[in-house]
Amino acid sequence: MLARVPGRLLQIIPTLILIGVVVFVLLRLLPGDPASALLGNRATPESLARINAQMGFDKPIWVQFLLFLGRLAHGDLGVSVTERIPVTRVILQRLPVTLCLVGFAAVIALVLALPLAFVAALRQNRLPDLALRGLFQIGLSSPVFYIGLLLLGFLGARLHWFPVGGLGQGFWGAVYHLILPAFTLALSLAAVLMRNLRSAIIGVLRADYVDFARAKGITPWRVLTGHVLRNSLITTVALFGLNIGVLLGNSVITENVFAVPGIGGLLVDAIFGRDYPVVQGVTLVLAVLVSLVFLATDLMESWLDPRLHA
Repeated sequence: MLARVPGRLLQIIPTLILIGVVVFVLLRLLPGDPASALLGNRATPESLARINAQMGFDKPIWVQFLLFLGRLAHGDLGVSVTERIPVTRVILQRLPVTLCLVGFAAVIALVLALPLAFVAALRQNRLPDLALRGLFQIGLSSPVFYIGLLLLGFLGARLHWFPVGGLGQGFWGAVYHLILPAFTLALSLAAVLMRNLRSAIIGVLRADYVDFARAKGITPWRVLTGHVLRNSLITTVALFGLNIGVLLGNSVITENVFAVPGIGGLLVDAIFGRDYPVVQGVTLVLAVLVSLVFLATDLMESWLDPRLHA
């Protein structure tokens, strides 16, 4: 299983190059340029030409791309146009907040989905099952920003149970401020995982080896945890890994709704400010994170069922 890791890591490289090309070209196709965004109403043809020349944006696009690849090969993501500091430093200042938010949301989603999927599967087509599926369907069909605004307005602004934005001071302050945005992110993921795991559990409960385990006198708890859960988790783990990318994408919206100073807010500000190096750097970092999650998911699937990659 571990012998396949180097090959999978090498597969990330062409993916990053392709993403870098697409983002690089799309940014240049957007109306406006970094110099115009910096100068605003004070822009003149002479000042625009001078700033573009200073930042190297006056060169042909293929020359700019080769320079970008050369810097990237040395681990240099460039310098932020607006903040005038290395992009790597800008990202490292914001990335831990986003990772904590996404990790917190993933934990909440698993805590919600795992037990409720068992309840729904063991009470198939009864009131608990129907109620849980209906409740999660609402969360699955509602946009993330709408759920965030509802939670923010009711639990934050009206009841004052949670802060309405920011990050707070210290570890527990950050956790307290991230509860609402993490719960907002977790709802849609929990709905997807619960429905998938419920179907998988129902299918495994009907398998012959589960009946054989019961006939041997194994306790119901050991049957559920040792036979049903492990085999049911195979597809759910794959689905969880695939949805981490969606979770990262939704975090961009959630961070802006709750004013969380993470990488999502940085990306939105950089797009509006035409900060090309920051947009390119953030996109590549997110692509690396998603690729590593896919690798971890693949390894987890192999551990749960080695026959998948025999």
